[in-house]
Amino acid sequence: MDRTEPVPYRLPGQKEDAMEQRLSVVTLGVADLERSRRFYEAGLGWTASPASQDGVVFFQLGGLVLALYPRPALAEDSGLPDTPAPRFSGITLAYNVRSRDEVADVLETAVEAGGTLLKPARDVFWGGHSGYFADPDGHTWEVAWNPFWPLDADGAVRLPGQ
Repeated sequence: MDRTEPVPYRLPGQKEDAMEQRLSVVTLGVADLERSRRFYEAGLGWTASPASQDGVVFFQLGGLVLALYPRPALAEDSGLPDTPAPRFSGITLAYNVRSRDEVADVLETAVEAGGTLLKPARDVFWGGHSGYFADPDGHTWEVAWNPFWPLDADGAVRLPGQ
């Protein structure tokens, strides 16, 4: 059978008319676009996409895009006032690693690049090992090794039973 339209990904038991389960882009509002680009490129060793333009930087992260965009412009685009961010916004981003020892290495790299260590690497209640850092704009990242969620060769996380 030759299909010209993609088949939407649906979980077993998910309703036919349900929205596909997907997160495509995470956009971080940043105070200084070039500083943030340097943090992620030079500091963490990530490569900005050639699709980046003046005023926005994109990183292809597997099947997800991380975008850096000036905070005032992001607030305006979303129709919200650019108010100071609370100390904890209620959102964390996660970078899963392949081994327990890699957690401390990634945290150290982030701090050397200008990030702030929020919580050193340690064993956690759910059976893994994790720690936290904040990027130069205060966005919170967890670095975690989860022995129950092995990573695919391309770094994708697959939940058990999926």
